[in-house]
Amino acid sequence: MKFLINLHINPAVLDALTDEEKAAIGDGHGAFIEALKKSGELISTQALADPSQAAVVSVRNGQPVVTDGPFLESKEYLGGFYLIDCENKERAIELASQIPDAAIEGLAVEVRQVMFADGQLEA
Repeated sequence: MKFLINLHINPAVLDALTDEEKAAIGDGHGAFIEALKKSGELISTQALADPSQAAVVSVRNGQPVVTDGPFLESKEYLGGFYLIDCENKERAIELASQIPDAAIEGLAVEVRQVMFADGQLEA
């Protein structure tokens, strides 16, 4: 089963961390990635640029309309993700709990099953 683990970032929470705490998060992600590679459960992982670099595209009257910045009025934003393949939701939750962000109040780690990918329904 495939799962997407989304990392929701609150910049105010990150700004309040010490340099050592920020380094520990980076180191924790490195260790997590290596563990997922060894177990064969990692499909992909990506970190996303700050929402200030985002563009929102919508179509109005047949023409694209592009606005800068994040679409939602929210202090949190999607900071990155892990796409994993594991045996069940319980394992996905177990893996998500190992991500350093999960231990920091104000940050969120969300687990969602992939239902459709590349023209195929996921089991």
